[in-house]
Amino acid sequence: MIRKLLFACLLATPALAETPVDQLAKPPADATVWSISSSNGAAHHGSISLWTDKDGTHWSRFSFNLRGFVSEIDEQNRFASDGTLTSLVVRGKTPQGDAAETYEVKDGTYSFTSPVDHGTGKVVPGLDYVSFGGTPDSFIFILNDMLKSPDKSVNLLPSGRGSIAPLTTLEVSNGTEKKTLTAYAVTGFGLSPFPVWFDGDKFFGTAGVIAFLPPAWEKVGADLSKAQDDALAKLAPALVASIAKPAGTVAFKNVELYDSAARKFLRGQTVVVADGRIAAVGAHAKIPAKAEVIDGTGKTLIPGLWDNHQHYGDDSTGPLLLASGITSVRDPGNQQDELLARKKRIDDGQLLGQRIVPSLLIDGPGPYTAQVAEVVHNQDEALAAVHKAKDKGYFGIKLYGSLDPAWVKPMADLAHQLGLHVHGHIPHGMRPLEAVHAGYDEITHINWVMMQAMPDDVVKNSNGMGRFEGTGKYAKDVDLHSPAMTAYLDELASRHIAVDPTLVTFEDLYVPDRGTYPPADAPYADTLPSQFARGFLSGSMAPTPELSRETMRASFAKLTDLVAELNRRHMSIVAGTDGVGFELVRELELYVEAGMSPEDALATATSTPAKLFKVWDKTGSLEKGKLAELALIDGDPSTHMGDLRQVELVMRDGKMMKASDLRAPLGISGAPKR
Repeated sequence: MIRKLLFACLLATPALAETPVDQLAKPPADATVWSISSSNGAAHHGSISLWTDKDGTHWSRFSFNLRGFVSEIDEQNRFASDGTLTSLVVRGKTPQGDAAETYEVKDGTYSFTSPVDHGTGKVVPGLDYVSFGGTPDSFIFILNDMLKSPDKSVNLLPSGRGSIAPLTTLEVSNGTEKKTLTAYAVTGFGLSPFPVWFDGDKFFGTAGVIAFLPPAWEKVGADLSKAQDDALAKLAPALVASIAKPAGTVAFKNVELYDSAARKFLRGQTVVVADGRIAAVGAHAKIPAKAEVIDGTGKTLIPGLWDNHQHYGDDSTGPLLLASGITSVRDPGNQQDELLARKKRIDDGQLLGQRIVPSLLIDGPGPYTAQVAEVVHNQDEALAAVHKAKDKGYFGIKLYGSLDPAWVKPMADLAHQLGLHVHGHIPHGMRPLEAVHAGYDEITHINWVMMQAMPDDVVKNSNGMGRFEGTGKYAKDVDLHSPAMTAYLDELASRHIAVDPTLVTFEDLYVPDRGTYPPADAPYADTLPSQFARGFLSGSMAPTPELSRETMRASFAKLTDLVAELNRRHMSIVAGTDGVGFELVRELELYVEAGMSPEDALATATSTPAKLFKVWDKTGSLEKGKLAELALIDGDPSTHMGDLRQVELVMRDGKMMKASDLRAPLGISGAPKR
């Protein structure tokens, strides 16, 4: 839920004129403070202060800077004598505009207005309002209400039900003081339990990629994160046993088959799977007498999909992605210990999940440092980080925006000597062609490909909001067929540079109006837990006098055209989401809208990544002898790419799983819309 609060801080959109930052509440000296940090306290992103005034009003002040995405918010909450919330007022700004939000109880009736929705109704006992944005103060009182409730749960506004249950305990020390903390698992706000930590009956904080912890306790974040992950991991084997059934011998009869090796669809095919591998493929393939036969009439069998930009989350990530037919991911940066431990559990069959091809994210110090990065302060440390990537079993290194550009070439040279793949954002002050000349094998995100044509001041300050604001403002005017851009794109092609466009993230950022679901999320909205779905209602940047919605949309259209230019040059494009994962289908739809054939678009999530990440001998196509990593689709993506959302069955690691069984434990009520 705290992660939801962070998410909301980046998603809230304008309503009325926002309150200027200098008019927000100022914390008194005796306020209770939490620090917001990452990298085990090494990177500081802001703070939260809570206090109560002489009238009993709860105040809180939230100040947050995540790589240039700045939120400055205050919140005031008033409570009745029985502890129920009677008034909530949020003021301030986020990267997406005004954070203004209100909730009020009067004469037995509640009313609320958030940046994305509003409503009224009758007040009933055990009903708590969930702030869309705001500060953690309005979440802490919900936690307390759940703990006080006889069944440890409350009804939520606008909808849903939240519950809390003990998870684990841990003794921690900050060097001068010891505490025994208790973790609780909170459900009803997302797709998986969210751990929160208490010191006795008082909220202590949260741990993870972003940690909310008291000052002087930031460094225990890694211990808390490991403890909560270990506790949640104990739940996974039972889920594996209940959902993932050994496949045995299975024949998919009369399916339409996507042949990713040839990039074509074949009708009337039979595919036989035995012992976790493809045993036979063809129109006349013989079906063994012992085989379970699945009629594929009107359905399509595809190789398991890749999400090539998936910052792998908690244990719910695996089932969620599998339900979308995704059997492999490239993780371009994550909490190192947690990711590698989770990868091992998947590989050992203890957790439902994907093949994970990981990159070690490496960045320099500064206000825009990536929150899960291996932070290096000089060239020697940078080279040591490359060695660490090799020693830890990473496939590649991902370089980020705060790195000194002078370190890129020696890092890339060493990485290549060690057999590592080099990709990433472009360090501030560099243009992408300079990064390619220094040794990049792949450029991450289409805006960094477009950075070649951006003005000098955007390139100089590209590590922060500039990479979004600059691209949003200027991309629309770039002539992709100018001599300079033609030469640049031709050189990328001649050097066989791969690109991970994540177009869908820029559609979400530039295109939707406030209060509407982005096209990537809309098909799923009615099936998701309501509080989770609510977070998608506002993902776009707020228009400003200098950057209108129309300009952003025009720039997004040009980014789409740029992907078409890459495809025209037969460059390796690998589809990724940088999101929850189910946005992958929209990414492929955007490629088709850009002019790709469905066959070429689907290759970006099957054969192309399998080849790029050197597992083509095992996966990426449905060919005899390869691993049976596949998905059965109720529909025909050769004519309607959106049919890929209609996954019925998925196979991986010798096991067959129903998509409906994978969704149910996550609180997802059914299949998405077509």
